[in-house]
This record gives sequence, structure tokens and C-alpha cells, in this order.
Amino acid sequence: MPLRWQEVAVPLVVIVSLIVLKYLPMTSGLPLARAAGVVAFGYAAFLALRLVQSEEAVSVDGWSELRPSMVEYFACYGAAALAVVLMSAIIVIGGVRHVEPTQMIATFIASLLLGGGAVAIGLGGLFTRVRWNNSQVEHRNAFGRETTLAWSDVRSVRPNWRGVTIATHDSRRVTFSQFHSGAAQLAKHATNRARRNTETAAKAFATL
Repeated sequence: MPLRWQEVAVPLVVIVSLIVLKYLPMTSGLPLARAAGVVAFGYAAFLALRLVQSEEAVSVDGWSELRPSMVEYFACYGAAALAVVLMSAIIVIGGVRHVEPTQMIATFIASLLLGGGAVAIGLGGLFTRVRWNNSQVEHRNAFGRETTLAWSDVRSVRPNWRGVTIATHDSRRVTFSQFHSGAAQLAKHATNRARRNTETAAKAFATL
């Protein structure tokens, strides 16, 4: 699946924001240049892994199934590891020497954001299951809740911040990550089904 504009804009906005904050008196003492470097390195790794993301789903017993990609594993476990490192630094360094409260608070907030991001990626990507065949698409979230949509009921396929959402005429939805291996294949298949359903409905209405 091609890069979306959000995947380019968000890292650039974060890096530029960190550089700007570095020159503000209130945040000039924070290691924002290092943070910008970490973001830039992480984005470079993201792009490299995005290039090797598989476009084809895995076939299992007559079903096509999405699988988490290396991008999601890297983002989830990398963010979790960095959150642990930052929290450990707060505990160890804070007990050994005096550190400015602003730096401690900023590091604590960063560790919480990274930890929350890791949990969100895990729940929304690594521990979900999406598969489909010729008649339906099934989605099971991290808590075991299953949603099944018949292809004949699909009305629209739209990208959003959470990934790609397949919606039916009765407002039932299935959302999957665009970073899953095979996501492009499912998005294309769902789009074709939605267009076919719309054309069929238009022809049926015209004959009335």
C-alpha cells in the first residue's frame, strides 16, 4: 500500500516542532535535539520496513488473512523498550543526582506517551485478526470480539487515522491497519466489492 500523506506529515511536524521548541526559553534546557534525532532515526527505519511490507495476504484453508508487518512489530516493541529506558532513567538518575524538574516531567510524559502508543499499536494491530473469503470478511479484536460483514452488504471503503474502514449500509464497520501485510490486497478487494454493490443497487433502482 502506498505511503499516505499522514505517514509523511506527522514525523516532519514532530521533528520541526522539537527544533522550534529547542529555541524557546522555557524548553531550551531539554534535550530536544537528541529527541529530534531519535524521531528521525525511527522514521528512517519505518520507511525501510515499509518498503519491504508484503502486499499479498496469507492463504489459510480457503481464507486470505492479514498478518502484522515488521513495521508494527518495530513500532510496538521499540516504543515499549524506549518507554522502559526513559522510566528507568527517571528512577535511577533521579535518585543519584539532582535533575531539573522540567527535564524529569518531560521525560516522564514522553515515557507515558511511548508506553501508551505501544499498547495502542499492540491492541489495534498485533493482536487482531482479519481474514476474508469470497462471501465475507471477519475481524476479531484483541479482546476476542468478532465482527463479520457480508461482501454483498459493503457500502464504502475509506482510509482514516486508524487504518482502513469497511462499512456496510447498516453502519457496521471493520477497521484494519494499513500496515498489515496484505492490507493493500484487502483494501482493493473491498473497494471493488463496494463499487459493484453500488452499481447493482443503482441498476435495481433504475428498473423500478
